[in-house]
Amino acid sequence: MFYKNNTQSILMNFAKNNNFMTCYHCGEDCLDETIDFDNKTFCCEGCKTVYEILNQNELCNYYNLEKTPGITPPKDLSKKFEYLENSQVIDKLIDFKDDEISISTFYLPQIHCSSCIWLLENLYKLNPDIKSSRVNFLKKEIRLSFNHNNLSLRKLVELLASIGYDPEINLENLSDRKQKKIDRSLIFKLGIAGFCFGNIMLISLPEYFGLNMIKETHFANFFGYVNLILSLPILLYSSNSYFISAWNGIKRKVVNIDIPISLGILVLFLRSAYEIFSKTGAGYSDSLAGLVFFLLLGRIFQQKTYNILSFERDYKSYFPIATTKIEANGNEKNIPVSDLLVGDVILIRNNELIPVDAELIEGNANIDNSFVTGESTPTQKNIGDKIYAGGKQVGQAIQLKVLKELSHSYLTQLWNNEAFTKENEDQFEGITNAISKYFTIIILVIAFGSGLFWLQTDVKIAINTFTAVLIIACPCALALSAPFTFGNVLRILGRNKFYLKNATIIENLAKINTIVFDKTGTITQSSNSKIKYYGKVLNENTTNHLYTIFRQSSHPLSKMIFNDFEKGTALSIENFEEIVGKGIVAKVEGNSYKIGSEQFVKEEKENSSKATRVHIKCNDEHLGYYQLENKYRTNLKQTIAQLLKSFKLKIISGDNDNEKENLTTYFGNESEFLFNQNPDNKLEYIKSLQQKGNYIAMIGDGLNDAGALKQSNVGISISEDINTFSPACDAILEASAFDKLPILISYCKGSIKIIILSFIISFLYNIVGLTFAVQGLLSPILAAILMPLSSITVVVFVTLATNILAKHKNL
Repeated sequence: MFYKNNTQSILMNFAKNNNFMTCYHCGEDCLDETIDFDNKTFCCEGCKTVYEILNQNELCNYYNLEKTPGITPPKDLSKKFEYLENSQVIDKLIDFKDDEISISTFYLPQIHCSSCIWLLENLYKLNPDIKSSRVNFLKKEIRLSFNHNNLSLRKLVELLASIGYDPEINLENLSDRKQKKIDRSLIFKLGIAGFCFGNIMLISLPEYFGLNMIKETHFANFFGYVNLILSLPILLYSSNSYFISAWNGIKRKVVNIDIPISLGILVLFLRSAYEIFSKTGAGYSDSLAGLVFFLLLGRIFQQKTYNILSFERDYKSYFPIATTKIEANGNEKNIPVSDLLVGDVILIRNNELIPVDAELIEGNANIDNSFVTGESTPTQKNIGDKIYAGGKQVGQAIQLKVLKELSHSYLTQLWNNEAFTKENEDQFEGITNAISKYFTIIILVIAFGSGLFWLQTDVKIAINTFTAVLIIACPCALALSAPFTFGNVLRILGRNKFYLKNATIIENLAKINTIVFDKTGTITQSSNSKIKYYGKVLNENTTNHLYTIFRQSSHPLSKMIFNDFEKGTALSIENFEEIVGKGIVAKVEGNSYKIGSEQFVKEEKENSSKATRVHIKCNDEHLGYYQLENKYRTNLKQTIAQLLKSFKLKIISGDNDNEKENLTTYFGNESEFLFNQNPDNKLEYIKSLQQKGNYIAMIGDGLNDAGALKQSNVGISISEDINTFSPACDAILEASAFDKLPILISYCKGSIKIIILSFIISFLYNIVGLTFAVQGLLSPILAAILMPLSSITVVVFVTLATNILAKHKNL
């Protein structure tokens, strides 16, 4: 829900082709409907609102804005955030930094509704030096990318504070940014509402028990005034968040769910004031107090429920990537990145992801930060330079000293970078948005209609009916169905070593009808492969040269050969280049090497052997080749047999076709096999299948198959014992869980059915609730109790259902 909608860019392109008026704020051409304000024309309400917000010279001059267009910086900001000029503090708050762009994440406890998300994700309109802003609503966090050359971290934080979102910065605990369980202001509001509610009910006891003698005394008027006074803190403090949210929605001409709630509270208060001052009745102060009390209690209960059912993947799941740690004695050991400690030395090979913030201590670092910033131009780093997590080394292997332990959450954020996001429509988010758009308007119509109907019979019933309809109907349960279902599914899949980029991938997995497998490193395993060298005898120097070259590469075949060396000495390497789909060109101690397929090294047709061969040429002399007899993954036959029942299967490989006969025994004669395919061929093959109406899942090793993984509807990277993670993939499957693949996909399909059931429950709740409300059979207080219970019911249902389904499938 935190990504920009592509609709805007589509509409803008349409507008540019049709000579429309130009928007004063954004400079884009307007569509048919324009908004005129302050003698200027705007293309949308968003641009008009931002123009209003920016319409003061003081703010614009302070933040280096070009135009003079709403909010004066608070006077106390000049000193409040002065500590953000300290370089040590800045280092702690910055997640990534290069020559131009910095990225930082802040916790904003003020985030409350969709209005907050809209404003925060449009910060780039307030200041063009803010490149992007993405909100994590459940965690109440915002991730900002900004140009630190023009906009300092201090001014960025001051800008957030000036628009009402003062970041909560805890310098003593920056490494553990956790969402607060309950907003303390909510507890204070509940306490005030509870105090007033209890006293109003005590004062109203004569009214409840029909004690007319007391009612008719002069005390009755006095008690009425006391009730009205006790209602004021509820109206002005306890319920102010509803009025603020409703007002923000009205200003932007957006009808949100807080509008009917605010309207109901206001009607109860005004009607009570009228009856008490006119001495025509006791008013509805008790209903007003009870309504707000139970609404706040429900909100706290919801937050507690959401925290109990928290689906924080970086905490409860496993990001299955590993790295090579260099121990004190010089030995190299593959360990999970989660086991890295500050001070450890790690080896990063060509095309490997840097999983933690680290300092370069050896080698020529050429860092590709496209994973972080979307920019693929490599950056040179010198010994002693800090390298941020998420970068990718291009070239020879480098050694790094760990400066900061792993943050799974940060890697997950990077993985969801817009540069790697596929343009897939979120089906359930679309349904939810469409319903929510008209839901409140329909409820307002029903409320006014039922209120006017009962007004002819009984004013009290009319007010109760009007208020109950406004309160009981809530789209929240509907909006929570998909996020909580997918959240729990992501957690369960992660527990089973299947890590998905985001919730949309679950929907896409449920749609696939064709699965395309790569061969090497995907259906074959790196460990336990039989490797044998054939050719000229290799002396100690040549052995050390080859040991050094294979050590640089992250290709599955290179890793298998490197691990097969009994001993070797790592030397400095003068040149290293890995040509995807072909092989390696390198230079060690003045000797030029060419390593790879027979066609690449000898420029001859591939051999007819059933084994995979890696040829070696040194200074134009062919030395020989390493022969690898592939070993297929455990339970491959059973896994493929299960998949064949539901999907069309394909094999596409860069190797020769000599194993086709073996593969046929696993995949059957109906499956399609393509061999000798380079990365471009693989990508084009995926495109051709999609053009025929197939929904494709591509399963590869994550490096050589990056193009095909990105082109496919779902790209799954197999992770074995080392870090070959590619941001182009949508999911990572640990090799040990390969045989669970059919069950995992089936589980994703089942989760879609759970969402549909939860939608039905949400609709039934609203229909039944409205049926009782319009008949005057539901009091506002009871409606306030039932409203949050509907959301909690749906959340509990989807959580239990997904857990039961997982247990049924032995996950």
